[in-house]
Amino acid sequence: MKVLGVDPGLTRCGVGVVDGVAGRPLTMVGVGVVRTPADAEIAHRLVEIERGIDAWLDEYRPEYVAVERVFSQHNVRTVMGTAQASAVAMLCAARRGLPVALHTPSEVKAAVTGSGRADKAQVGAMVTRLLRLDAPPKPADAADALALAICHIWRAPAVNRLQQAHAAARRAASATVPSSGTRRTNPQKGTR
Repeated sequence: MKVLGVDPGLTRCGVGVVDGVAGRPLTMVGVGVVRTPADAEIAHRLVEIERGIDAWLDEYRPEYVAVERVFSQHNVRTVMGTAQASAVAMLCAARRGLPVALHTPSEVKAAVTGSGRADKAQVGAMVTRLLRLDAPPKPADAADALALAICHIWRAPAVNRLQQAHAAARRAASATVPSSGTRRTNPQKGTR
């Protein structure tokens, strides 16, 4: 499974591609950052992020895209920019028909380090170790993108099984409930 991880941000949008399956050694295929100038208009910055992510999708052809789920922060301006960059990444993937998974920062940290409260240095160190790299990817946004891809590779099989079980339960439940447009017949009173 080849996954493009995206750590969304307006100034630095981390991107990283990891190939592998759960339970086996993983391989880093590529890592980098899509950068935009802080003084540019927001619309132009989003277009640059789109171009950058599209270029990564063209070059590496991942099967899945894992994006960090935006969480509430005290700085509304920062969270808005992150959310916008996240939406661009999801749009680029959806346009190509690629499945998109959203993972929270604590979920990614827990998957990679064993602790949902790990700091950036710990995440970088574990990414380096798991991918057998010589040094942690720089900047931290790049390491975080790889961590997202690793998290998705490790969690996707379990998530897929849960989604399939949930879908099967919904199908079973809907098969036992008559639709609202169904007319029932009461043998004593005729059709109602």
